[in-house]
Amino acid sequence: MADRFLAGRTAMVTGGASGMGLAMGLALASAGANVSLGSLLAGGKKATGEVGHFPGREEMDRAVSRVAEHGVEVVALDLDVTSDESVDAFYQATVDSLGPVDILANAAGITAEQTIVGHSDALWAKVIEVNLTGTYRAIKRVLPGMIERKWGRIINIASTAATVGAVTSGAYCASKAGVVGLTRAVALEGAPHGVTCNAISPTWVDTSFGREWMTDIAEKQEHRSGAEYVAEVEKSNPQGRLIAPSEIGALALFLCSDGAKGITMEDLRVSAGSLW
Repeated sequence: MADRFLAGRTAMVTGGASGMGLAMGLALASAGANVSLGSLLAGGKKATGEVGHFPGREEMDRAVSRVAEHGVEVVALDLDVTSDESVDAFYQATVDSLGPVDILANAAGITAEQTIVGHSDALWAKVIEVNLTGTYRAIKRVLPGMIERKWGRIINIASTAATVGAVTSGAYCASKAGVVGLTRAVALEGAPHGVTCNAISPTWVDTSFGREWMTDIAEKQEHRSGAEYVAEVEKSNPQGRLIAPSEIGALALFLCSDGAKGITMEDLRVSAGSLW
């Protein structure tokens, strides 16, 4: 791949201030894409029982600086993917500042640790709304322009949870299975027009969200330390580690290359051999 093969392209990233979203933003910027980062910042409304990482303004500012180091233009906005108005504002700010959106990377996500029997209906709805409907909202804004211009790349963060169940992660598993199904439908819609759509399904990734989730499981369900639980997860992985966010970024970047134009409608696992 040419080093700056995305020069002149615009990438819009949800959940872009941290974790896998930031990793994808950095990778795309390294190839010359201008990048907009949207994240729900600290202070956003968090439901009881919700697990998710809300970056603060300082974390967002650091993300902007890191992306800008690649010599590209960067836009950053507070983004609530459960709100049509917020997604509209983010999309319009991206277009106004950077031009038409060529690449969409959907990484905004939350989870909740509850059994189905004891599940709060409101929390179930929130997980689906963020992880699945939020992904749909962003795709709906960018897809018409991609189809019109005959080029586009859409990358959705799903999870190994899309194909493997867990007794306390019903909402998360259902939402990520939905993301994979949505990915396939969008891929077929975009295929005649030069638009690809793929899902990346990681196992545990070494992000603030991942560590907060593991700590929540350890402390609330098993009454032990998060650090102990994380070490156990690492040891149980066939490669003996968590996935690095940069690995997700590297795959997203490849999916935007000419060498990957025939790859669409795929659910690409990055699990180091782990089932979950």
